[in-house]
Amino acid sequence: MIGTLFNCIMILAGSTIGSLFKKGIKDEYQEALMQAMGLAAMALGINAIVQYLPSSNYPVLFIVSLAIGGLVGQKLNFDRRFNEIVNKFSKGNLAEGLSTAILLFCIGSLSILGPVEAALKGNYTYLITNGILDGITSIVLASTFGFGISAAAIVLFLWQGFFYVGAKFIENFLTADLLAEISIVGGVLILSTGLSILGIKKFKTLNLLPALLLPFIVFLFINIFNL
Repeated sequence: MIGTLFNCIMILAGSTIGSLFKKGIKDEYQEALMQAMGLAAMALGINAIVQYLPSSNYPVLFIVSLAIGGLVGQKLNFDRRFNEIVNKFSKGNLAEGLSTAILLFCIGSLSILGPVEAALKGNYTYLITNGILDGITSIVLASTFGFGISAAAIVLFLWQGFFYVGAKFIENFLTADLLAEISIVGGVLILSTGLSILGIKKFKTLNLLPALLLPFIVFLFINIFNL
């Protein structure tokens, strides 16, 4: 878990630095940072989709995942529950920033393969690389949304911890095909987050999170019945 701890520390450090910058940044500059973050999120989302969709063996799966996941998420209304919890402790748009941070930090191949590589091979390269990237991202996010962004480190620790602990059980299950499908869905979620930040269209992205589980379920079904 050393690599995951490094990743979390980088987020905490970046959030601290960014929150210090926030105090001296004028509103127009904060707006510029928001626009930059929105564009960056859109670019990362599009990149994931373009990178993995051509190699997908199940090109319709991400559509089905988003549809079913969206219905489940809307029923459970994760977005409203999340906003209610965050707003109890903070005012302003922290909920939007924190949901963005969680998606950017957790939904990516480095954040999934990193803990698996660390657990099985003692290779921390992915996690260290991911930690540096997350540290830089958290500086930008915290300079816009404040130190509350650091709470994403807790979610990241639990997320990567799940893959680290379960590495021996999911090593053969976590194939390149499954990772591609997860990355496509994750790319769409990050893209929707970018559109929301830019104010182009407000999406309740958190309500789409169950869509990430559908590829796992489908591939588990395929493995069980050897389809």
